[in-house]
Amino acid sequence: MSQQQREQLRVVSEKAVLVGVHLPRQYVDPADPFSELRALTETAGASVVGELVQRRQKPRGRTYLGKGKVEELTELINMTKATLVIFDNDLSPAQIRNLEQETSTKIIDRSELILDIFANRAATHAAKLQVEIAQLEYTYPRLRAMWDHLGQIVGGAPVGIGTRGPGEQQLEIDRRIVQRRLSHLKRELEEVQARKAREVANRKIDHFTAGLVGYTNAGKSTLFNTLTEGGGAFAHSKLFATLSTRIEKWKLPRGNEALLSDTVGFIRDLPHHLVASFRSTLEETIYAHLIILVVDVADPNARMQLGTVKRTLDEIGAKDQERLLVLNKVDKLTPLPGGGDPLEPWLDEFPDAITASAKTGKGLDALAERALDIMLGGVREVTITTPLSDSRTIDFLERKAEVLDREYDNGQATFTTRLGRRHVDQLLAQGSPLQINGHPALEEAKRLWDYPEAKLQPLPDPPPHERDW
Repeated sequence: MSQQQREQLRVVSEKAVLVGVHLPRQYVDPADPFSELRALTETAGASVVGELVQRRQKPRGRTYLGKGKVEELTELINMTKATLVIFDNDLSPAQIRNLEQETSTKIIDRSELILDIFANRAATHAAKLQVEIAQLEYTYPRLRAMWDHLGQIVGGAPVGIGTRGPGEQQLEIDRRIVQRRLSHLKRELEEVQARKAREVANRKIDHFTAGLVGYTNAGKSTLFNTLTEGGGAFAHSKLFATLSTRIEKWKLPRGNEALLSDTVGFIRDLPHHLVASFRSTLEETIYAHLIILVVDVADPNARMQLGTVKRTLDEIGAKDQERLLVLNKVDKLTPLPGGGDPLEPWLDEFPDAITASAKTGKGLDALAERALDIMLGGVREVTITTPLSDSRTIDFLERKAEVLDREYDNGQATFTTRLGRRHVDQLLAQGSPLQINGHPALEEAKRLWDYPEAKLQPLPDPPPHERDW
């Protein structure tokens, strides 16, 4: 069954009450504090029937919520007939147990909700491994709370000497099972990650690679499908529609190509162990030559989302690549009160940003031109001289460079052309007997592009055959 068919299925959903405890220095959307949690809940398949907010200086140790709010929550559950309570915070196992006892309702926190969504959407072997590891790491410290009932004897007598054995025995058994399973999964995932890292590193040598990154539901998959020939990425207006990376060829101007990848979306307060587990999914971003930051500029929380993406990129080690900001979904923007342009503040802060709409195609040509400029690595107007018998160089220049003039004389072909550094690397890799501006190609390339000997690693021309990555 395809992902699209799965999305079209209708099932009986749980009724959920959303709860948020807002602490000092915690980000809260002033217009709609539950906008993201509501979207996560609906993505998981539940329907929201009630919401409860409390502002506190620090959480209450026993139930996170204050005592009065717990009573208010119980009344709200009874009134709405809710079967589930979802906290927009991370709770301890004891807090979850205490809340469930006082409300007689299932309680989950933000991390468990996100893990449930990831588990439901994981399709590849690597994604399933990553999700199971994350779930076990989440569950392991909660085992003691899960087995508290085994420490009590019939009749509700207090736990004491002679009554603790069964509970402790089962707890230790479960801990060993979890540890063994975790060790096995991590070894298997390490093999997958090592293989993936080698593939990505080799692909970077042979191709120019660009990675689409952004907040979840920013429109990355729609942009990916529009830019690439194969497309095929699952695009849906739900959070975490994409969990596994897809790579396709991106046709750039003047016969050039790049490999474009679509990756999992980021989100605020993503569980750290989940980020670590999904490192192999993010390898494409870590090793990409160019990172294309996609922002849903029509979202009121776009600036918070951009900050989250930048911090996550820094956390996973994607710090050194060039970044290109794309302000997506401009077709959804409405004029500011008084007729102001909603893009003006963005362009004042990010003058090099590309304004685009993946849905209508606006700005995509400008995006391709900018990506090509970055790929070529500094375009220079030069003259290339090579023997007429050097058909590979002549064919390369005609296909991939911007040729301004051609001259043929005495068995030599001279082209006046605009070339980038990457073009020169590819020509040098062919071993062609060419000259640049009448000088030996290697010496002139060093002078014009000013790169050290250590970095002069010629890159081969991408193979002509197509491959579904």
